[in-house]
Amino acid sequence: MKNLIYWKLSAFFFVYFFSWLVFFAFLPIWFGQKIQLTGMQIGTIYAGNAIFSMVLQPFYGYLSDKIGMKRYLLFFIVILVALTGPFFVFVYEPLLKNNFYVGAVIGSFVLSLAYYAGVAVIESFIEKCVRIYNFEFGRARGWGSLGAGVGVFCAGRAFNYDPDLIFWMASCGAIVLLLILLTVRIDESKADFIKSEPINLANVKHLFSIKDVWLFMIFILGSACVYGVFDQQFAIYYASLFPTVEQGNETFGYLNSLQIFLEAGGMCIAPFIVNKIGPKHGLILAGSIMTFRMIGSGLANDPISISIIKLLHAIELSILLVSVFKYLAKNFDTRLSSVLYLVGYQLSNQLGSAILSPIVGNLYDTVGFKVAYLFLGAVVGVFTVFGAFVLISDKRIPKEKQSELKEYIQNEG
Repeated sequence: MKNLIYWKLSAFFFVYFFSWLVFFAFLPIWFGQKIQLTGMQIGTIYAGNAIFSMVLQPFYGYLSDKIGMKRYLLFFIVILVALTGPFFVFVYEPLLKNNFYVGAVIGSFVLSLAYYAGVAVIESFIEKCVRIYNFEFGRARGWGSLGAGVGVFCAGRAFNYDPDLIFWMASCGAIVLLLILLTVRIDESKADFIKSEPINLANVKHLFSIKDVWLFMIFILGSACVYGVFDQQFAIYYASLFPTVEQGNETFGYLNSLQIFLEAGGMCIAPFIVNKIGPKHGLILAGSIMTFRMIGSGLANDPISISIIKLLHAIELSILLVSVFKYLAKNFDTRLSSVLYLVGYQLSNQLGSAILSPIVGNLYDTVGFKVAYLFLGAVVGVFTVFGAFVLISDKRIPKEKQSELKEYIQNEG
């Protein structure tokens, strides 16, 4: 049963990330080349995405923890994935061309429901399954990276042939997602965190009165969030380094798919690394890699150098994601894992993105990508050092976690 659930959830990860990345990796290029938006406008769209994700994530997180292992939210997200093609072709593109701000608002709401906030619902659900059936989250999530790599590889050629194809390919993936989800059955009787006292709003309120939660969010805000903003329009800069944008688009597709395939391997190795060095040190290591890649992108002058530096993202993302889940599970109430992940990690990312995306987009328009990359890399470096001092030590058990650990030992005894 354990192996069957693992393969089903891994397949779900594979197809969902295929459906997302088959269009997402080329979204900034689609905005710039087909819709003819400026860097500032693209940044505004990403800010809107972040704002709607920020609003939806606490709601999604509370519902996820409240309904436990029921699949209602996952079915809802699969329906939205199915609507990706019709939405982009018949609604989003015409709105952006004729009424930019209305299009940006509607697009941000739909994309946040299906992807920007929706992905955290899926990751949180599968992370709970990991605890029930005792397999490593990173190994299942690695299949998502493989799916993303296949999606980007296919999109690299499809985009130059017809940009709209990438959105219809995403919709087709929803059929497979639905078939997989209909076969998934989770045995809730094996979940200790479900059998314990149900959560309520008072639990959530108490969670955000804990200083260590806020310090973690600040660290994420200054590191992973700034790094995410840096990566938003990287495809535009990369494509500009080639003689023609078509050649740049196609090469970016191949490079991004290679990076994501490496990421899949990284997801398998990351649990071993994080278990060895501890989740706090895993977070600091991820922050250090982010800093190196951002500053390196600002210093590189040719496609080959910047391509090599781009591949570091595979290592960073794997270690970051595994470290986040292990850090939250180790230090805080496991009943609130979805709220912690969607709010403590995802919301911190989106809050900063909402503020920074248009600012950084304008920075690209005024001083250029290279100077902006050096500045952003320095910011992430400062917050990585900050995290080294304020994040909870891997050797310390917080007071909030001691009672849960004591109860577990008593039950085992």
